[in-house]
Amino acid sequence: MSERRQLINLAYRLLGSLADAEDVVQETYARWYAMSRQQQEAIESPGAWLTRVAGRVCLDLLGSARARRERYVGEWIPEPLPDRTEWNNEPAGASADPADRVTLDESISMAFLVVLESMTPAERVAFVLHDVFRYSFAEVAGIVGRTPAACRQLASSARRRIRASRAPATPAAPRAGLVRDFKEAWEAKDINALVGLLAPDATAVADGGGLASAALHPIEGGRQIARSFVAIISQAPGLTVLERTVNGQPGLVAQFDGETVAVMAFEVAGDRIKRIWAVRNPEKLRSWTTG
Repeated sequence: MSERRQLINLAYRLLGSLADAEDVVQETYARWYAMSRQQQEAIESPGAWLTRVAGRVCLDLLGSARARRERYVGEWIPEPLPDRTEWNNEPAGASADPADRVTLDESISMAFLVVLESMTPAERVAFVLHDVFRYSFAEVAGIVGRTPAACRQLASSARRRIRASRAPATPAAPRAGLVRDFKEAWEAKDINALVGLLAPDATAVADGGGLASAALHPIEGGRQIARSFVAIISQAPGLTVLERTVNGQPGLVAQFDGETVAVMAFEVAGDRIKRIWAVRNPEKLRSWTTG
């Protein structure tokens, strides 16, 4: 059971869904306990065995997920994760289990997870196992079902995708300041201030999953995004916007009557906001429910 945290971390990065990650871990342990005691004792490294099984289950799920995403209503965004401590030093609400077992680092930032979504299942598994979790290509090969050389090529291809999509690094404090300024301009319904904070070619993507109102297609351009956000808050006068950590980065949470109705992640390039991801699907907001 000491391997559980590692398995949750692996499965969340591979699937972008905490609920699916939990299912994978449960399935992995079900397979372990289905073996006889003699079979279990014959396994030299239970941790490696569990990782191999979880990786294969994730690989199978990633293959079927593509078909499910084609039927998904609107855009699909990875499930956002809360943090136990707020980046503005306010105490966080009680974080849900297993969300508090996911280690927060660059490999779970929303920008990183979105790029992972663009990869083939084999690329994603090879890259995450090798580059994030430091498994050898020989070990990765046993999970992916390819040769070590093929897995090396898969990881290399994935690495190129990451490099091509990565915005220039912006220090944490300016990122937090930009998100805070966006919150204040949004609450003030100040379109010009919002436009000044957004890159001219910024993109905003919303995920309602057919269960909550959300734009079905990405909104392109800083001015269009600013107008959309002002329209949203104008139609919901009771909306409360809070500064929160989202996948280890400064983000915002919108609440209505104390209920979380949206979680927003941001990508900053230089001194402007380049991308916004707004998750509205209530099934992806269970870790954010208050009280």
